[in-house]
Amino acid sequence: MTIPVPFCGASAVVRPEWIDYNGHMNVGYYHVAFDVAAEDFFQFLGFTPEFRRAHRVTTFALESHLNFLREVKEGDALRFEARLLDHDAKRIHFYQEMFHADGGFLAASCESLSACVSLETRRTAPMPAPLLERLAGVQAAHGSLARPWQVGHVISARPRP
Repeated sequence: MTIPVPFCGASAVVRPEWIDYNGHMNVGYYHVAFDVAAEDFFQFLGFTPEFRRAHRVTTFALESHLNFLREVKEGDALRFEARLLDHDAKRIHFYQEMFHADGGFLAASCESLSACVSLETRRTAPMPAPLLERLAGVQAAHGSLARPWQVGHVISARPRP
């Protein structure tokens, strides 16, 4: 099975209710758009609704870092790319990019860490073996991509030299 490098599977259109007083997409809705796009990526990874039900697991977000690079406005078409950066028995570290579909420019990026959670205990839990095998294959394929400068970026009022 061929693994897309990077994964390209989600798209959206900037909705009127996502626009703020500056006439562009409000910062909170970037997170909404990335979260919706992550669902397609997680299904590609193997976290399908059927898998979640069968294994009584889900994912919870642990941390996210957004970078706002260029504004997008009402009606703009967006496309998303995603890649798996790393994983262990319980966590998935991934990175997404939001592109303006018509202009082609990178509008924003989002680095995230999610955990596998048991629906029985509501606590982190090891991922089932078939999912770990799938993640290993995807990570190997996505490891061929250059590491984006945004990954691991530290927030500071004084940029590093």
